[in-house]
Amino acid sequence: MLSPEQMNFYQENGYLLVKQLFTKEEMATYRQECHDLIQRLSAHQDIDATWKSARTTVAAAKETRLLHCHDVQFYAAAFSRLLVDERLTGVAADIIGPNVQLHHTKMFIKPPEKGSPFPMHQDHPFFPHKNHSMIAAIIHFDNAPVEKGCVRVVPGSHKLGPLEHIPDGSWHLPSEQYHIEDAVPCPAQAGDVLFFSYLTIHGSGLNVSEEARTTLLVQMRDPADPPTLDTHKSRGQGMILYGIDPLNHA
Repeated sequence: MLSPEQMNFYQENGYLLVKQLFTKEEMATYRQECHDLIQRLSAHQDIDATWKSARTTVAAAKETRLLHCHDVQFYAAAFSRLLVDERLTGVAADIIGPNVQLHHTKMFIKPPEKGSPFPMHQDHPFFPHKNHSMIAAIIHFDNAPVEKGCVRVVPGSHKLGPLEHIPDGSWHLPSEQYHIEDAVPCPAQAGDVLFFSYLTIHGSGLNVSEEARTTLLVQMRDPADPPTLDTHKSRGQGMILYGIDPLNHA
């Protein structure tokens, strides 16, 4: 799936934006699925997932919102099909190895003009693993330019290993040292997928545009890579997306 140049870029920088992995037409259909799901959920519960640390470290985030849903494949069959699409899992296998296991999924919608940011962080503190095989794939269902609060990364930061984070208000790095606006933006179009290591420092800015930013985050790992903490459980955790589970002999 990935060219040698793409693999080299990922290994050096800890992230890779794969352009047009999916078609814009496909993404428009998934985008509608996301917004329909959020409408159903919001009628019965509070679905704002804004980090408390975003409220305290980003002055403009006092009144913002971030709509979300974990484990979307349990709410609509379309997402189950997406998770095992070989365009996605094939790239993941190139990065992780021949076997790819699902850890969890999260769908996010940053509302127009007031979409919440994410402070800079590694994903490692949320679900540490022994061999650090964990990666994220962010699937873009609509365009994500800078003004929509696209993901920002610190290239090469995965080589630093796990860093000490501040736990208050969700794990994040010191805001006075790691500024969102200083990180490299990864603007994307509908159909693009951003892959990155869970050791790569990343975050995202405010959505100040007039359109929502709609994404699905898929966290994946090598099934032979054990977690070092029993945490961050998910209903879909353990599903094999590509290859086999070499440890499951039941």
